[in-house]
Amino acid sequence: MYIRPGTMLGMLGGGQLGRMFTMAAQQMGYRVTVLDPAAESPAANIAERHLQADYLDYRALDELGSTCAAVTIEFENVPAQALRYLAQRCIVSPNAESVSIAQNRILEKQFLMENGFPVVPFVAIRSEKDISRKIDASLFPCILKISQFGYDGKGQIQIENTDILPERFADLGSRPCVLEKRLPLAHEISVILARDNHNRITFFPVPENRHVKGILDTSIVPAGLSDKIIEEACEIARQVAIRLNYIGVLCVEFFVLNNDQVLVNEIAPRPHNSGHYSLDACITSQFEQQVRVLCGLPHGSTKQVQAAVMINILGDLWQNDEPAWDQILRHSQAKLHLYGKREAKPGRKMGHFTVLADSTEEAFLQAQHIRHDLQS
Repeated sequence: MYIRPGTMLGMLGGGQLGRMFTMAAQQMGYRVTVLDPAAESPAANIAERHLQADYLDYRALDELGSTCAAVTIEFENVPAQALRYLAQRCIVSPNAESVSIAQNRILEKQFLMENGFPVVPFVAIRSEKDISRKIDASLFPCILKISQFGYDGKGQIQIENTDILPERFADLGSRPCVLEKRLPLAHEISVILARDNHNRITFFPVPENRHVKGILDTSIVPAGLSDKIIEEACEIARQVAIRLNYIGVLCVEFFVLNNDQVLVNEIAPRPHNSGHYSLDACITSQFEQQVRVLCGLPHGSTKQVQAAVMINILGDLWQNDEPAWDQILRHSQAKLHLYGKREAKPGRKMGHFTVLADSTEEAFLQAQHIRHDLQS
């Protein structure tokens, strides 16, 4: 049995990931209801219905659950209780238990460590009492990361020694955090997969990711790393999905050290920014795959048809005026994606562009030319 086109699907969250899910679903003949507290949002602006309500507004959840055959999410900070409540009324993917682990860095790190997955050395700091105990000096220098609601480098502070830890913990509101050793990284990669109720798992080509100020800047696909590293990362991601009993599209981000050691950085229970290249470079995008798994359909092919480089477009580009989009569109193998956000802010993801080519080297060179022209 599968959910047929024409049926209403539900989306918790109105951001750009929800927008791209909605577009993929509509292309396949489905209708979408977005539940989001904002008066307008990228996904709600194009969906068939918008329920403007808090994620724990049970009247709105009743409406969503009674009118949608299945519901999914576009960001991990949707309250797990909302997913548990909806699961009494309709199909919910991913499940509340998976999301509750992935949305909390402490629970996530503990899950990974307890299941034998390789992670960066860390300690959990839940209160000032945890700071007063002796913390292994080998952890320093390190990064203090807020346990929940941190993203794109927000809620993270670099710490060189234990003396300034109490002050920096206070800077983050004395909220639960993870103190994580800072390691010399050779590469950052992400594995994006889809898993369904029959334990069928498909992988997207693995990108190498480059960040600027904690925000993803560039994804290069395929990553120019050894088959051994890619295969190891994919197998770890497979086991993470199985141990989580995760159904849907999942991203596992990895650090690759100078000695080729592969460590899990974090889990994202949804499509991921680093997988946006799949919209143009793969037979099936991560968003179409999200629709397929949610509706019980066979997985689409994730074959990559050309090398690709994806560049995020941040609100910084609007400092002087509207960017000159013809600087992208005059390149015949460049694809522009804007998210329909009304206000541009520094550091805010407003869109992305992807360059396709016969090699990653060619795509990267072209992408850098475009970036230079946009910033000129």
